[in-house]
Order: sequence, then structure tokens, then C-alpha cells
Amino acid sequence: MPAITLTEAAAEEVKKSKEEGSYLRVAVKGGGCSGFEYNLTIDLEYDEEKDTLSNQHGVDVIVDKKSALYLDGTVLDYYSDISKRGFTFTNPNAVKSCGCGSSFQA
Repeated sequence: MPAITLTEAAAEEVKKSKEEGSYLRVAVKGGGCSGFEYNLTIDLEYDEEKDTLSNQHGVDVIVDKKSALYLDGTVLDYYSDISKRGFTFTNPNAVKSCGCGSSFQA
């Protein structure tokens, strides 16, 4: 089971930016207002020893093993309405989140 699950809406949004043969890398880095922050990038490299790989709704998703500890069970969605749009994280490991939606404490 992958550490993070993409919804169909998130996968469709990623496909708009992703090139053939590239991966969506989801990571957690130190920083942000709550201690950790989510990081989404398009990556061309996958390391079998350091990363886990899953294909979700046609998107290859890679997560480094350290980040996977903080992302286990997380759902990545894409939200869009008249006042706001962007990726949202629902992380069961977060004990505190910041109002920005991209920072959390575990």
C-alpha cells in the first residue's frame, strides 16, 4: 500500500504539468510554521533503494522512505472553486496543522 493516495482530481491536475517519463515526488521537509512542510515536485529520477513507487490514476508517484513515515495514510486531493484552488493534504499523522495547509506537526 502506498504511503500517500492521490484522488482522481489530484492525478488529473498533476497530469497537466507532468512530462512523459517523469514522476510526481511527494516529500516532507523540515520547516514551515508547524515544523514540517509538504513538498510536491516533478522528478525525472527514481532510486529503487531510497524511494517507493506507486502508479495511481495514471500518475507515477514516488516518496522517499523517510518522508513515507510521515505521510503514511495521507490523501492528496485537488480542490477548486471560485475563491480557492490547489492541492490539499489530509494526513492522519498530523497532530497540528497550519492555516496555510502546507505545514504540519507530527
